[in-house]
Amino acid sequence: MSKSKLHELRKEKKLEIQNTVDNGPFQANWESLGAYSVPRWYEDAKFGIFIHWGVYSVPAFGTEWYARNMYREGTEVYEHHLRTYGPPDEFGYKDFIPRFTAEKFDAEEWAALFKRAGAAFVVPVAEHHDGFAMYDCPYSEWTAAQMGPQRDVIGELGEAVRRHYMTFGVSSHRAENWWYYNGGRQLPSDVQDPKYAGLYGPAQPCYGDPAYPLPILPPNEEFLDDWLVRTCDLIDRYGPQLVYFDWWIEQPVFKPYLQKLAAYYYNKAAEWGQGAVINYKFDAFAEGTAVYDMERGQLADIHPALWQTCTSVGETAWCHIADHKYKTSGAILGDLVDIVSKNGVLLLNVGPRADGTIPEEEQRLLLEVGDWLAVNGEAIYGTRPWKVYGEGPTRVVSGTFNDTKRSPFTPQDVRFTARGEQLLYAAIMGWPENGTSVIETLGSRSKLLAGEILKVELLGSTGELKWSREGEGLIVQLPDSVRERGISVLRIEYAVVEMAR
Repeated sequence: MSKSKLHELRKEKKLEIQNTVDNGPFQANWESLGAYSVPRWYEDAKFGIFIHWGVYSVPAFGTEWYARNMYREGTEVYEHHLRTYGPPDEFGYKDFIPRFTAEKFDAEEWAALFKRAGAAFVVPVAEHHDGFAMYDCPYSEWTAAQMGPQRDVIGELGEAVRRHYMTFGVSSHRAENWWYYNGGRQLPSDVQDPKYAGLYGPAQPCYGDPAYPLPILPPNEEFLDDWLVRTCDLIDRYGPQLVYFDWWIEQPVFKPYLQKLAAYYYNKAAEWGQGAVINYKFDAFAEGTAVYDMERGQLADIHPALWQTCTSVGETAWCHIADHKYKTSGAILGDLVDIVSKNGVLLLNVGPRADGTIPEEEQRLLLEVGDWLAVNGEAIYGTRPWKVYGEGPTRVVSGTFNDTKRSPFTPQDVRFTARGEQLLYAAIMGWPENGTSVIETLGSRSKLLAGEILKVELLGSTGELKWSREGEGLIVQLPDSVRERGISVLRIEYAVVEMAR
């Protein structure tokens, strides 16, 4: 595509964006965007699937940052690339694209798996930092619709997800393309060839930590305009009800563009009559104008505003790699229950292979999560936090990148969720000694639950449960049949005490 044609396309889209912003309920400023409210579908959803799949799935080495690190001398990825494919001026990242065939990709199979896993929404990465769009983007030829698979992956998946009555979202990480390939300017590589600028981007020089680069120059107007029109086109093209942004958009130069993007998206959502969500990290958006996301991290307590954790089934990489170290389904479910008890949502990532198949181990993990949710989902979907998130010795430290550092939950850890004023769920996070659980928070001396407990049931069990309420706690004898379940959930009905006037 010629530069003049691209310029005209951007110009037309910018006018359309401005018209939508000027004539909708939301304006492009934080004060107006502060009227945003989180939609009910998202408050109720609690659990979604994230997907990192792209050209980086072909080398399947290191992490999804292969495209950057293969141009950085001294890195493990660079040395691997030299040994396996040759120097980056002879075999660049672009040369992986023909190998990204996706010949076994079946959107219907993926959607059916995610549905069985208990997901309420699905969020594929539409474009990663690498600049290769997984959808039919009119502003680039470097797309899955024109190269590699030669299929509109995002379009196919969106249709399949909706057929399975899940909500569809998309993720854009394009902002980082400003600097992502800068290593290719420092050694002989194809990044320096203008023919490939549409993929490799500006490749601006950086300083500081290579893992969290700071470009010497901030993005210019051309790059920012392109970012805005691409993102708005992505919204128009696929009608996502959630748009996830990775880090780095919190840079000051992005702030006016974020406000315009949010106003456009929320106005479009109002026009379409659907609730919309934007996920952001750090301080990219003003509080209350979008939903805060913590990457591989959690909160220590209940937060009054709904928030989200994004994490992966793998402990390090988000994409498919050959030597993944996987989490257990028990650890994933422990995080899910803990997050939901604190007014959070879990977005769990999987990484398909380059051929479009989801690794068997990841399928197994998803199905184990889905089996647990099939029994205990009543305590997750549509619930709200109770007066306290729970009790027990395990403390989660607030922060990002710490979800593999916390101690495992114990049988003494309990997490609460609520449904209405008289229904409480208590998730016992492991098999207690002799099957006897003592929940101190719900004892007869408790000021948090002053009313009478009317009924205690075990989700997934039809037998009568042995329980009593004593001063030291609610004492429950779990049946031996649920010993291997991992997390057992009690359904507790109680009477509300009327306060004297």
